[in-house]
Amino acid sequence: MMESQAHESRDMTVDGIAINILSMPEAVSSIVSAAQTGDSFSVCTLNLDHVAQLQQRPDFRAAYRRARFVTADGFPIVALGRLAGAKIERTTGADLVEPLCEQAGSKNIPVYLLGSNRLTLHRTARRLASRFKGLQIVGYDAPGGNFDPYSDEADRAIDGIRKSGARLCFVALGAPRQEIFAARCLDRLPGVGLLCIGAALDFIAHTQNRAPLITQKIGLEWAWRMLRDPRRLGPRYARCMSIVPRLVASSIPQIVNARTRKVA
Repeated sequence: MMESQAHESRDMTVDGIAINILSMPEAVSSIVSAAQTGDSFSVCTLNLDHVAQLQQRPDFRAAYRRARFVTADGFPIVALGRLAGAKIERTTGADLVEPLCEQAGSKNIPVYLLGSNRLTLHRTARRLASRFKGLQIVGYDAPGGNFDPYSDEADRAIDGIRKSGARLCFVALGAPRQEIFAARCLDRLPGVGLLCIGAALDFIAHTQNRAPLITQKIGLEWAWRMLRDPRRLGPRYARCMSIVPRLVASSIPQIVNARTRKVA
């Protein structure tokens, strides 16, 4: 009975997507364990923009449903989880790269980088390899700007990852392309874990600037980004904010159940 209650307290779904990784340490240990076992898996990091797109793209939702690990990326998602009784922490793709590379170096897990551009990839590979002893970056590739996850170019990218011998691949193609591509790879790349990480490689190469740490900690990274690029990001964040009331309403049963269990 105690085990069942403990399991229930971990359950958290947002708009039908289950978040099953609740913290950074849990994410790192789970991903490294799966890579060492030789599993094929994908990792997605759920945020409000993804939730909005999931309503419009059945292939995006299908990709999320195939992901082995899903974390909460964004403070609205974290807040919903905590209201529903989950001890959840924000865990972004950008924050996962370096601790995973540290573990990959010590545990002999080869890594591949996919996305962005060749300058960014070259800088990122060099910096990660110098920072983490033993890290093997066995290849990288920068697809074209109009990359289609279902295209011949995507097939060539899959072949490149396979031939490299990588067991972890960081996919930095932006949503929803990176998640859809990662889902395609699950059936074609045995023994490879694919992590969808957005702009993480650009942050490491310093070809893009990430928000200051203080804004990340207080949940205002989105505001910092929007102020720097209001024309592009303003409509996106307005769309994201518009879905919050619906998400809160749909989470009420989870919140009530969590409160009821706590009282009991």
